[in-house]
Amino acid sequence: MGEHSLVLITCGDRDEATLIARSLVEGSLAAGVQMVPIRSIYVWDGDVVEDSEWLLIAKTRADRFESIATQVKENHSYQVPPVLMIDIEAATRPYLAWIDESIGPPN
Repeated sequence: MGEHSLVLITCGDRDEATLIARSLVEGSLAAGVQMVPIRSIYVWDGDVVEDSEWLLIAKTRADRFESIATQVKENHSYQVPPVLMIDIEAATRPYLAWIDESIGPPN
């Protein structure tokens, strides 16, 4: 597992996405979060569903993942909130330093 990561979170509407994004940044769990409107097609309860959603892309460190997942679960309307971590395999040193400075020392 890499030290730095991106966490992808899908939300049902903009208000929920904004609430979760702000809580992650204000709680020093993510250095920044991008919010992107998306169209999703997925299987739920045996049916193929198509919905408008919001994708959050949180810049963070791997040691924050469990806290992020907990924060999302507490503020998310979905029965199964999608929270996925992707290791950052390469990035500029200044960008990684910004993440570290923004969220503080490792847990």
